Formats: sequence, C-alpha cells, structure tokens
Amino acid sequence: MTEEIKNKENIFSFSNWEKVVKSILDAYQDAQPYPHIVLDNFLVPEALNKALREFPAVNDTSWINYLHLNERKHGLNKIASFPLSIQAIIQELNSAGFVAFLSKLTGIENLVADTELEGGGLHQSERGGFLNIHTDFTVHPHHKNWRRRVNLIVYLNKDWQDSYNGHLELWSKDMKQCVQKIAPLFNRCVIFNTDTGSYHGHPDKLECPPDMTRKSIALYYYTVEQNKISIRSTNYKGRPGDGIKKLWIYMDKIALRLYTFIKSTFGLSDTFASTVLKFLSIRKRKEK
Repeated sequence: MTEEIKNKENIFSFSNWEKVVKSILDAYQDAQPYPHIVLDNFLVPEALNKALREFPAVNDTSWINYLHLNERKHGLNKIASFPLSIQAIIQELNSAGFVAFLSKLTGIENLVADTELEGGGLHQSERGGFLNIHTDFTVHPHHKNWRRRVNLIVYLNKDWQDSYNGHLELWSKDMKQCVQKIAPLFNRCVIFNTDTGSYHGHPDKLECPPDMTRKSIALYYYTVEQNKISIRSTNYKGRPGDGIKKLWIYMDKIALRLYTFIKSTFGLSDTFASTVLKFLSIRKRKEK
C-alpha cells in the first residue's frame, strides 16, 4: 500500500466503504421521504476526534452569524482558517476519489464538489439554536450552471441526548408529516438528495447544556448543467402545528430571497450579512 493510500485511509476508509457500497444502493434510493442514508462510524475515529478537539470555539469572531427568524446558528466556510485536522477531512471528502464514491452511492453521475463551501463548511449552534424546515437553494451563487444535488453532513457531538433536541428532521414533500428524525451523534453521517421537495431542518430549539454546542461539517455537491437552471433561494416552510408562526416564516423567507438577489447582483459576502444580523440581534436584546 502506497503512502498516499495510507494517508487517505487515516481519514476515510475507502477499502471498507467500497466493500459495502453496492449493498446500500437500494437502501439509499428507496429511503423515505426522499433518497438518503445514515452512515455511522463514517470516518476513522482518530481523525474526527482530533477535529473535535480543534473545532473553533463558538465565540471566535470569524464565525458567520445566521441569526434571523428562520434560523439561529453559526457558520464558517473559509477553509484556510480551519485547523489542519478539519482542512484534511474536508479536502478528503471533496477529493475526486470520494466524489466518485458519492456518485456511485447516490446514482448521480458527474458530481462536483464545492471547494468554496458556499453555505457549508462548519456549522455550530448554541442552546436555543434552531433551523426551520426548508429546502435548499438550487443554484450555486457563483456558478450559475451548477445545480445543487447532494448534501453531506458529519456530526461531531459526543454524549448527545434526545432531550437536547437538534435531531435532523426529514419531512414529506407535502409538509404534512415528519418521516425521519435523526439524532446528530458523533461520527454519524447523513447523505441526502436535495431538490425542491427535500424538506429538512432541526426546528425545535436546542436544550443542550449552556457549555455544549451542536457541531457539524456540511458539504454540498453539484452537477454542471448545459440548460438554464431555475434559481430558487432557501425555501422555509412552517409545520402543520406552527399556526401564526407560519406567517413570520413566510415573511422572513421573502426577505431572504431579496438578500439572495442583492448578494448575487452586487457580489456581497455572507460576512456582510452576518455583521448586519449580529447588530440587529444585539439591538433587539437591548430593547427587551
């Protein structure tokens, strides 16, 4: 075995997963409410343990603050600022070999990784954090012919209890019921197709201890299309029991669409939006 292959096996065991990929193809395609799979013990434990030890603290000023009605979380997508252990994991999961594995698993040919980590990278939510049910944006903001096709999430949460909430919920396309609830456990990976009907999120506020956060690595994969793609921003939806909250979810969604248009037209960064949202959040707390 070459040194290069040994290094790869130190993060993602291609030899082990290639042995089982054929046996889980049908499970992926047949999963409800849309194609997905949950893979435990996804990465070599030592690699993810090191990434967890070096995971940036939530009070680090480099985090992008997604603080509005439909979500309360923090994101970080500047890979050059990541600890080397996390850089190595992301580079491995964006490598040609892994993307080929992902194409085989999902049945989607010619997938390409987003090395810009637009909307992805590291995610972290504190107590009280949440992410309302939604479908994802359909087109890469900087590549207008890239259609978003697959999401991959790796969780880094040890000793996570059901009482903390934070489960990833997968909802039916008619938004009438939650079909799957997936606990965000350490070294658990969730892979799923993303399109206009793949509703997901973790909408219940986190009730983890104050010194604990919900941590994940999120990566997105695309296909390059020849024909024009219908551009759609993140589409939030209220749950059946949300009542009047549905109106506020809708209004926030419209505001997000406006921001997405402005961002695309004028080349604004998420860092700019983060600064504005953080200012408004602080001001709102002071007014209470």
